[in-house]
Amino acid sequence: MAALSSAIVLPSLAQDKEPVDMRKIMKTYFAPRVLSPEVHANQTVTFRYLAPNAQKVELNGQFLKKNLQMVKDENGIWTVTTGKIKPDIYPYEFIVDGVRVADPNNVDIFPNENFKGSLLDVKGKNPSLQDLQPVPHGKVIYSFYHSNTLDLERPLLIYTPAEYYENPTKKYPVLYLIHGMTDTHETWYKVGRMNYILDNLIAQGKAEPMIVVMPYANAMPALMKKNPGMRIDMRNIMGTDMFTNEMLKEIIPFIEKNYRVRSERESRAIAGFSLGGRQTLGCGLKHPELFAYVCPMAPAVFPQGMEESFKNDYAEAEKLRTLKLLWLGCGKDDSLCPGSKSLEKTLKKKQVPCEAMYTSGGHTWMNCRLFLSTIVPKLFK
Repeated sequence: MAALSSAIVLPSLAQDKEPVDMRKIMKTYFAPRVLSPEVHANQTVTFRYLAPNAQKVELNGQFLKKNLQMVKDENGIWTVTTGKIKPDIYPYEFIVDGVRVADPNNVDIFPNENFKGSLLDVKGKNPSLQDLQPVPHGKVIYSFYHSNTLDLERPLLIYTPAEYYENPTKKYPVLYLIHGMTDTHETWYKVGRMNYILDNLIAQGKAEPMIVVMPYANAMPALMKKNPGMRIDMRNIMGTDMFTNEMLKEIIPFIEKNYRVRSERESRAIAGFSLGGRQTLGCGLKHPELFAYVCPMAPAVFPQGMEESFKNDYAEAEKLRTLKLLWLGCGKDDSLCPGSKSLEKTLKKKQVPCEAMYTSGGHTWMNCRLFLSTIVPKLFK
C-alpha cells in the first residue's frame, strides 16, 4: 500500500488487536476513485464527477451542441457517456448546481484568468501534429524578466528546438506567439500544444528549427494586484501600445541577451490569437522594420475601426509591402470573421499582399492549432 499522509492516524495493526477491515478504512479516509474522462476505443467518452450532495450536474464542452445531463449513482458519482467525438483536443467543464467547475480527476487544465476548464484529448487512428510522437523533443522553459516599463516581474515561456543544446554556436530565428484575451502565457503550451506541433514539423523537415517565445501579454492582473483599487479600463486592454512597448523594450532585448537568436527582421515573426491577433497587428504592422512575418489568427478587429487602424496604428502600405509574409486565419463561424474579412479587403485595396485562410468552426483552440500548424512551415524560408 502506498504511504499515507502523516495527518491520517490509522488503527493499530498489532497482532493482539481485532483484524483491520481495510475496506472500511479506505471508505472512511479516502473518497471513491473516479476515472474521468475515460476515452473508449469507439471514440465515445465517459465523464464522471463525485458530488453526493449535488442536485444537478451537467457536462459542457466544445464537442457538444448542448449540455448533457449527468446521472448520479448510489456512491454519489455523476456519470454520462457521449456519442462519438471527432479526434481533437477540446475544453470542457462540469456545471454543478449552476457553478462551472473543472474536472478534479483530470490533470489537463485550461489556463485562463476567468475560468479553469479541463481538456479532453481524443486520439485518432493515426497520430496528428498536435500529438506526442517519438521524435526529438524541444524544451519549454519557464522564465521571468523585469519590466522597467511596468515596474513588474513578468513571466514568459520559451521553446527551444531539440538541437539547440547540441549546436552551441548556432543562432536561431524567433517566433513571438501571443495568447488570446483572458488566456495566459501557458495557454499556447498547455492547450495549443505548440511544442508537439513544432517538434513534429521540425522532425519531418517541414519547418525550420526556431525559438518560440510566449509572453504573458495581459499585464492588467499583475498591475491590479500591485495597485489595489485599480479599475479595469477596456481601452488599455483593447489598445496595443502597452503590449508593443513590452515587446520592443523588454521582451525582445531579454531574449536576444539570453538566447542564441538571429536579430535581423527576416529572422523575427509574430503571431497571435484573438486579442493576441490584434496585438500582433498593432506591433507587427506598426513595425515592419522589425518583423518580416506577421500572422494574426482570428484577430479582435472590427470593420468599423479598420480605416482608423490603418491611419493611426499601422505603417504605411509601402512599408507593409516589404513583409515576407502577412497571413490571416479565422473560422467562418467566428463572430470576429467579419473583421478578418474587412482586414483582408482593406489590405487588398492598399495592394498589400496577404494570405488568408478561412476554416470551419468558430473562435476555438482547435482552430488555433490548425492555424499554427499552417503558418510554422511558412516561416523563415
